[in-house]
Order: sequence, then structure tokens, then C-alpha cells
Amino acid sequence: MEEIYRKYGEQVEFFVVYIQEAHPTDAWQVPDNEQEGILYKQPRNTGEREAVASACMIGMDASIPTLIDKMTNEVDLQYAALPDRLYLVGADGRIAYRSNTGPWGFKPDELETAIADYLAAATTA
Repeated sequence: MEEIYRKYGEQVEFFVVYIQEAHPTDAWQVPDNEQEGILYKQPRNTGEREAVASACMIGMDASIPTLIDKMTNEVDLQYAALPDRLYLVGADGRIAYRSNTGPWGFKPDELETAIADYLAAATTA
């Protein structure tokens, strides 16, 4: 994602929206997270969610601007984002690309193709 952000960041606004924790230690933890030391309880308030999001982005050495979903999980619910998903929203507010749900549907190369196609169509319109 960082590579795509660096390549298209001048032409497309990028955001990571941090939603509820998919595999918290106080619910359904997965072995990969245990092995990698990704061990967080489900945040109970905005401050806790911000702290986990910050740790996540720092841990991934990510520079993409991050937004935090409300504790009511509005973005997560409206975009069916859990556990993770990629979207390209056009300048008109319409969804131009929606990945399948992650982790198997999280395919940055498909997003990059969608961005390139969208920008090419915009320049010929």
C-alpha cells in the first residue's frame, strides 16, 4: 500500500480507516497475531481505539493518513470493512472499486489497477 500511496498520492487522496479490532485478545485471537506480538484488547473508547490504531500504523511503518472509525462502527458497518477491505471512491462519491474482504481479498495490486484505470478514464473524459 505504501508503494501505491507514493506512486499515486499526488493524484488520489488516500486514507486508512481504522475500524474495530478484528482479532482482539479478549475475543477471537489468531495464532499469527500471537506469533507477531499483535496483542490488543478490543478498545472500549475512542482514546483506546486511537492508541491501537497509532501502534498499528507505527508497527507497519505506514505514512498513509489514518482516520478512526467511531465507536459505533459507522464506517465498518456501512462499508462492510471487517476485517479489512480496500475501496476507491471516485470524485463523484461513487464506489469505483471494492475489494473482497481480507485477508484473502485484500489485493493492493487490484486497487492499483483500479486507480490507474480510473485516472486514465478521467483524463480522456
